[in-house]
Amino acid sequence: MFVIHNGQIVMEKEIVKGYAVVIEGESIQAIIRENEINQYPLAELIDAKGGYISPGFIDIHSDYIETIVSPRPTSMMDVDMSLREAEKILIGNGITTMFHSLSFYREDIFTHKPMRYPKNVQRLVDAIHATHHQPHLIRHRLHARFEIDNLGEIDRLVSNIEEGKVHLLSFMDHTPGQGQYRDLEIYRDTLRGYRDLTEEELDHIISDRVNSPTMNMEKMKEVAELALSHGIAVASHDDDHVRKIDLVKSIGTTISEFPITLEVAEKAKKCGLQTIVGAPNILLGGSHSGNLSAAEAIEHKSADILCSDYYPPALLHAVFALHEKYGHDLHQMFMMVTLNPAKAVKLDQEIGSIKPGKKADILIIERLGDGYPMLTATMVNGDLLTQTNYRRIPAGMEVLG
Repeated sequence: MFVIHNGQIVMEKEIVKGYAVVIEGESIQAIIRENEINQYPLAELIDAKGGYISPGFIDIHSDYIETIVSPRPTSMMDVDMSLREAEKILIGNGITTMFHSLSFYREDIFTHKPMRYPKNVQRLVDAIHATHHQPHLIRHRLHARFEIDNLGEIDRLVSNIEEGKVHLLSFMDHTPGQGQYRDLEIYRDTLRGYRDLTEEELDHIISDRVNSPTMNMEKMKEVAELALSHGIAVASHDDDHVRKIDLVKSIGTTISEFPITLEVAEKAKKCGLQTIVGAPNILLGGSHSGNLSAAEAIEHKSADILCSDYYPPALLHAVFALHEKYGHDLHQMFMMVTLNPAKAVKLDQEIGSIKPGKKADILIIERLGDGYPMLTATMVNGDLLTQTNYRRIPAGMEVLG
């Protein structure tokens, strides 16, 4: 049993002081007043030192694992080792539940990394599934990002859904001239980042992508209905027009990932879809692809969820940046990385908030003298996994090393 006290607890409705969190086994047992701590004489006390006691972060869109597995274009590390190493990094950034976003591409220039070869994607799918029966630190889940021109892998996707290996499904369309790559020059620059290409080669690739056959709406609806029947949320990706919102909602989609414009984000919200924006977008001051600014979407109340996308530290820092730089309510910003994503992927009955009966996924976040947010303790399922303390510099002295 643990009692976490002397902190500011991020509850479902507000941030409160003067209370403590009681954890027993895997779950939160109670929220008590500070002066009631002595009722639990056998509990281990954890002093939050005035910091924030927050639910663990839930990241439902991040392809960071691809970087860990394939750190160089021609190299691929062991997938089991990579998951073990990745979770040590993720937990250090407060991410207690990670939806690893794996790209199911057909083989083309975007599969230049061995990690994106279909056989290797499946190896990682199986490795993520195996973590449920092995020692692990965080809660690993699979976000299957299926490119709609990958017709040869539809049966494999269906099998993974039926075998319980998929926990979130999104349909992607990276055809140049629309969506994320509506600006063809940005698409060309992206391709050049993958490989040194001539203008003629770029034209050939663009023509091939534009003319590739894709899943029709009937097939997309069939796969979406299968996912929904297994309790899996369905998302659309890079929605670039208000008409697309109506279209994707008709197949059961409940999440809009990275809407391209504010108009589309507002339409998604009006239609009841949960909208996701990237935390790195906040830290960078805008989209690296020239699309919707995440800060603008939040300012217009058209974003519900922050994801790390490709940079895990961004979640923690974006929460505080949105509060201190942009003036948003800190409690609401915490909800964007905790309860809101839990609701979107149908896990809010178990995780996502500090509430009696829920799993004890809890963070302690302190602030250094310069305001830097510091994660000092992490708990998952009631297990205290990490505790960190920064070295202090004595007043009036400089310390080297």
